[in-house]
Amino acid sequence: MSVEKINSTAISQLPHVLSHAVKVPGLVFLSGQIPVGKDGKVVDGGIAEHTAQCIKNLGAVLEAAGSTWEKVVKVNVYLTDMVHFPAMNKVYEELLPTPKPARTCIQAAKLPFDVDVEIEAIASV
Repeated sequence: MSVEKINSTAISQLPHVLSHAVKVPGLVFLSGQIPVGKDGKVVDGGIAEHTAQCIKNLGAVLEAAGSTWEKVVKVNVYLTDMVHFPAMNKVYEELLPTPKPARTCIQAAKLPFDVDVEIEAIASV
């Protein structure tokens, strides 16, 4: 089985990221994205803006991998506090195509750079 590492030049190249995604025949597994801009800094705003940035970053990785949001089959969302769920869910609902992928959302004690949300995905290619 061939394994291809994918990195998108459209998003931050934070030093801790080894691969933005890994592609195997038929599937691409995207690393969790946090709400950082291309400059590697957390974007301004609250959970809505942070969720939108995570989704934007994942979209860039999907494109680099030859996939799209329409081909995403599974999403995992990590929040530092479930109080953020309604605002995250609103942005998620607005930005992701229908039908929505299967999703898990959990509360995590702490995320990198003290952000409030991280999102990862699996898509077909």
